[in-house]
Amino acid sequence: MTRTRLAALVAALLALLGLRRLLRPSPLADPDGEHVVTTDDGVQLHVEVDDGPGPTVVLVHGFTARLEEWVLQRETLAGRCRVVLYDQRGHGRSGWGDPSHATLDQLARDLQAVLDAHAAHGPVVLVGHSMGGMTLMAWARLFPRELGTRVTGVFLLATSSGAVTEGGAVGRIVTVGTRLGLLTSWLRLLQVAAPGVQRLRRPGTAAGYAFTRRYLFGRDDADPELVKVVQDLLEMAPFSVSAAFYPLFVGLDELDALQHLRAVPVSILVGDSDRLTPAAHSRTMAEVLPDAELTVVPGAGHSVNITRREVVDEALLRLVARATAPEVRTA
Repeated sequence: MTRTRLAALVAALLALLGLRRLLRPSPLADPDGEHVVTTDDGVQLHVEVDDGPGPTVVLVHGFTARLEEWVLQRETLAGRCRVVLYDQRGHGRSGWGDPSHATLDQLARDLQAVLDAHAAHGPVVLVGHSMGGMTLMAWARLFPRELGTRVTGVFLLATSSGAVTEGGAVGRIVTVGTRLGLLTSWLRLLQVAAPGVQRLRRPGTAAGYAFTRRYLFGRDDADPELVKVVQDLLEMAPFSVSAAFYPLFVGLDELDALQHLRAVPVSILVGDSDRLTPAAHSRTMAEVLPDAELTVVPGAGHSVNITRREVVDEALLRLVARATAPEVRTA
């Protein structure tokens, strides 16, 4: 088979899966749907809006990703809902700013700015994957009065309220650094070294593929083409941005923030082979939110929204129906 035919075959496969657009700057054909929102500290966020009937669904992506990670859910919601997506600060086409502002509270305020600009009225359903889900929890803590009024539903997808650095090699490093009082210095050193690391970094390596395969996929959902697509997607974020956000995960503790989410319908979904935000974390969140719908997907990993589209989309549509039911909107 010639290289040209092989390339055509791969392109056709990605198109069939609906994922080819992950590798493009934007899946929007209409540039009128692209906007800029300025945050309270002056960072410009890239926002895209798909007009549609029904409620507004706001999709918040994860760490080192970009809004294209939602391409499949965006297709599912087309014609059913109004969809708002944005690149988190430092990711995709959004601006960066002061690295010291790489905090959950800042991400929550960024989300509020997007809501004020493009989802001023309810009902609104918030959907967050990984760091995006953590953003939603911090947002609920800072803006609890929005729940049950403007925001009527929340979807926490492959995320955690805390303890994400416990266990494994990372957990051992964090434990040793904490005991020695060196963790803060290590994190600062990593940020200082980030520009040099970025210059040495090479995308698309076998090591990067192996990392993506192990930590972003589960035991039986790692199609090689999907692994490569996710690897390409995640390697677009500059290492300086990644390094600035690392302390966020070390100090993460948003368990109490979940109490505010009791005001609205909540869905929690995770793969049982997720190595970054294990299923045990979702079960802990479900204990705090006993009325939440908990779905644990067998064999799925952290990229469950890409690898198990049908399960995620069905859960999302069920949540939208619950969050927009008359008894919820009038509660």
